[in-house]
Amino acid sequence: MKTRSIAITILGALALAAVIHAQQTPPLPPPRPGFSFPLKQTLTYEVDWRVFTAGTAVVRFEADGARENLTASADTSGAINLIYHLSDRFQSSFDRAGGCTDDFNKQTVEGRRQVSSTLHIDYAQKRSVLNEKNLVTGQSKLMETPVPGCVTDLLTGVYYAASQPIALGHNFVIPVVDAMHIVPVTMKVEGREVIKTPLGVFKTLRVQPTADTGVVKNRGNIWIWYTDDERHLPVQMRARSFWGTITFRLTGNENK
Repeated sequence: MKTRSIAITILGALALAAVIHAQQTPPLPPPRPGFSFPLKQTLTYEVDWRVFTAGTAVVRFEADGARENLTASADTSGAINLIYHLSDRFQSSFDRAGGCTDDFNKQTVEGRRQVSSTLHIDYAQKRSVLNEKNLVTGQSKLMETPVPGCVTDLLTGVYYAASQPIALGHNFVIPVVDAMHIVPVTMKVEGREVIKTPLGVFKTLRVQPTADTGVVKNRGNIWIWYTDDERHLPVQMRARSFWGTITFRLTGNENK
């Protein structure tokens, strides 16, 4: 009986901490005046791991009335497939006016790990619901967590940042729903750089996303290079961790 009481106390404390954390998280800043998300656009990235060409990532924007649908795929290729096969699919839907994510789905095949998950955010009920299934073992789990208000997701956040006034000396915070946590991610604008990709040479602003918890912290150091213009197009992304450095370089940009 005593053990059960302790367990209930711990669970209650964790639930209360989640609510307090959600309440303290800053709201998602709205897009800057005059900014518009693409009606149709496809971005293609070449992915390098250490000194190897590792694969390709494709991101697609599609306007659907007041909403924006974002899909992405990432697949390994060549010799990397013999070391570690990866095939991931992501889908996100968010409000074009405010950027609030409603749904975020992903299907992950990474080595022997195969997981499918759906995340639905109910702003009226101030909660997010995660339904996750391990496709290898067949095990499923359903979890809920409170949300403070408008938030973005891990995929959309990279591109939603383009709607903000990215400038030297101006850092900003975006709340990101990360599995069952709401994580404030600080976008630190570090400096200007000229970046060369297979698509051309770009004047960019280098931004480092940082967070105290969640996948952003667990991925090591991350940088995103946005074009230094009104588009703020992410032309290069890099993650550096103990397993090496992975770099995404823009190779294609189709507006149709």
